[in-house]
Amino acid sequence: MVEQSSEVFIIGPDEPVAAKPGGADPATAETERELAGVLAGVVSAERVPVDSHFFDDLGANSLVMAQFCARVRKRPDLPSASMKDIYRYPTIRSLAAALVAAVPAPVDAPLSASPSVPAPSPIPVPRPSTSRYVLCGTAQLLFFLGYSFFSGLVAARGYEWIAAGSGLVDVYVRSFVFGGLGFIALCGFPIVAKWILVGRWKSREFPVWGLTYLRFWLVKVLLHANPMIFFVGSPLYVLYLRALGARIGGGVTILSRSVPVCTDLLTIGSGTVIRKDSFFLCYRAHSGRIQTGPVTLGRDVFVGEKTVLDIDTAMGDGAQLGHSSALYRGQTVPDGERRHGSPAEPTRVDHVRVAPAACGTPRRAWFGIAGLLQLFFLYLPLAVGGMYMLFAQIPALGRRLDAATPSITSSGFLVDALVLSVALFFGFVVLGLVALFTLPRLLGLAIEPDRVYPLYGFQYALHRATTTMTNIKFFAWLFGDSSYVVPYLRGLGYDLSEVEQTGSNFGSEVQHETPLLATVGSGTMIADGLSIVNADFSSTSFRVSRATIGPRNFLGNNIAYPAGGRTGENCLLATKVMVPLDGEVRTGVGLLGSPCFEIPRSVERDSRFDHLRTGGELDRHLAAKNRYNLRTMALFLFLRWLHTLALTAFGLASVSMYGVLGHVVIGAYVPITLTFTALYFVLVERCVARFRPLSPRLCSIYDPYFWWHERLWKVPDHYLNIFNGTPFKNVIWRLLGVRTGRRVFDDGCYLTERTLAAIGDDCTLSAGSKIQCHSQEDGTFKSDRTTLGAGCTLGVGAHVHYGVTMGDGAVLAPDSFLMKGEEVPSLAHWGGNPAVETAAAPAHPDAIGAAAVAATYSAGGDAATAS
Repeated sequence: MVEQSSEVFIIGPDEPVAAKPGGADPATAETERELAGVLAGVVSAERVPVDSHFFDDLGANSLVMAQFCARVRKRPDLPSASMKDIYRYPTIRSLAAALVAAVPAPVDAPLSASPSVPAPSPIPVPRPSTSRYVLCGTAQLLFFLGYSFFSGLVAARGYEWIAAGSGLVDVYVRSFVFGGLGFIALCGFPIVAKWILVGRWKSREFPVWGLTYLRFWLVKVLLHANPMIFFVGSPLYVLYLRALGARIGGGVTILSRSVPVCTDLLTIGSGTVIRKDSFFLCYRAHSGRIQTGPVTLGRDVFVGEKTVLDIDTAMGDGAQLGHSSALYRGQTVPDGERRHGSPAEPTRVDHVRVAPAACGTPRRAWFGIAGLLQLFFLYLPLAVGGMYMLFAQIPALGRRLDAATPSITSSGFLVDALVLSVALFFGFVVLGLVALFTLPRLLGLAIEPDRVYPLYGFQYALHRATTTMTNIKFFAWLFGDSSYVVPYLRGLGYDLSEVEQTGSNFGSEVQHETPLLATVGSGTMIADGLSIVNADFSSTSFRVSRATIGPRNFLGNNIAYPAGGRTGENCLLATKVMVPLDGEVRTGVGLLGSPCFEIPRSVERDSRFDHLRTGGELDRHLAAKNRYNLRTMALFLFLRWLHTLALTAFGLASVSMYGVLGHVVIGAYVPITLTFTALYFVLVERCVARFRPLSPRLCSIYDPYFWWHERLWKVPDHYLNIFNGTPFKNVIWRLLGVRTGRRVFDDGCYLTERTLAAIGDDCTLSAGSKIQCHSQEDGTFKSDRTTLGAGCTLGVGAHVHYGVTMGDGAVLAPDSFLMKGEEVPSLAHWGGNPAVETAAAPAHPDAIGAAAVAATYSAGGDAATAS
């Protein structure tokens, strides 16, 4: 959906297309005239004044200006313009002067462009093999089935051994032994598998879907399924990474749950801190290949939240990388220097804002030992022995083990499944809310705001428990995107005392360090992906502080908002913006990019529905939206319970048939329930969408269409991550309506609007990447199609907005934000936040296949057409 002249107010039909400025050189004047002509063509106007502000005077918006930039880039006689240039130089005159100054003409050449030397043709390579793709998927499926069967066999034997115990003490001891041995086996197996299958990781690259990739995938899956992930933030997690080959010094604190895979290539000096939601994988997927490379961090390094460290990056001793930032391949940060932004650039901001505390080796050792003691003596016996007690004490379960019990086709079986599923599901909902509204407040009494505490002590344990407990995704999913999220967050401890109800105050993905120190001002609206960073960490200490988001703000997607953020009232924080920590408090402006720069707070298109947000119109539409959201919440509670009922029935059936089929039925439980879960939620989503594709839309958040679109977002999709890196992810995407090509490698990409996305053959979608075919700004909702041509690559953490087209073989660098309406030419390399064209990194001779593949598919037709 592309807005045309009806969206843009053009001043005076008799204005000249370009008024030649006095004293301007001929090159600038000519560029002014040409740029004015291009913009006039975009907005379907006869003339455009060169001194008029794009947004304030002409009423243009970012989507219109993205079109303008795309047309300028297609003109070889004009210097290239980016959206960052548009915001910095918001008139034709200032833009022309800046572009001409940035790209001066050659000394001895005429002003007109000389014929360019054609780029060398990419080295021809054969198309990726479909047979290898199928064989790899088959091998992955067989491994999963074998692992599931073996796990079921061990679990069944363990249950039989525990059930043979006599008395409560004997059952506890057996549960302790079996649970402890199982935990050790689950943690140790990935280590053994890594050293047997791979040995020591080295810098190299290899194609996806091959034998080397299969070994890589096996190690990655085992690491991701590892229970040690629950010890992130503990010294035990650091020890585990060392066992996998990582070189990590003492006193290192890792808070990110993103597990590094190629651990031998990871070096972390003592005293380093890595905040949550950071990627330091030591590999990347690029142009159909896996590339591995080192990530080296010196002593006392600080890595902020929502950051990406690409392969072949390094930070010296005492270096810092701020939040929402990235180091691209080959970037280094010298000793003691600070960087922020994507890609990172120098800054004076000190991101370590908490004083050190006494936290030596004995304290760390005791914290780790205490965690193991709790696990082995409390949690594991309760989990394992508790399962036995459920079967022993609950008649609906116990009699299923009796051969005289009626078969699974009887009415008694259905009654048992109904009663048990209702008790489990709705008991979790009710008791979970009671616990969330009481326990965090009690735990918070022991932690004073703005007081420095040492790591790995009593207060640290309480803080981590509060963080884990209050970030359960189920309840944010249930209440988000509705008026009812406000009382939910208030119950957690958010300060929303002056909130103005809009019906969409928060999305369904919001997280925090502590809910007790989060304040959101009146009239503020927040999209998905907000992370309130209201705790600061050093290598020895932590402190919680209040984070305050001002009134009448709008926050886009995937934003980390730290305590001390320098934004006030009436601000627009764009998607993936880096919230500033220095300078004056920004008010009445928009902020975009990392590092951020100012843009208009709003444009005419975003204010056209403002009349629906005040007075009687707001009351009427808000009441209607609340009723619709209540029906949506009730519907999805029912659908989630129905899913729980099915899983409960599968479980009871497995127990009932255990005496007939033995361990086979227990081993088959996981594959059967996983397959059912995927197909069930695929069917739910298609039913909610009425088996029809979405169409581009521009409407108010009080339009019933938007309420229906919000309902579509509610469909659970957590199961998708299980299929990352396998051909089955593409099968699921196709079932959900994505127009995806052949042999697409998806290592963890997320698509918000499936039927608005088109992905060409042999694309490479990295971990943490996202294709978002919509945007919400204040009370306005917009959506449009996004298309990736054949052979495209999205880097780790890259974010693609709506209305975007990427040509065949195009590459988007890690942690980049490709803005709405952008057109990326074929074989181009773009990067940054916001993304602009960059010089391509030197490619390995074997890695040039993406360009050849892109050329092959381009010659054969539309690369984005799904097979």
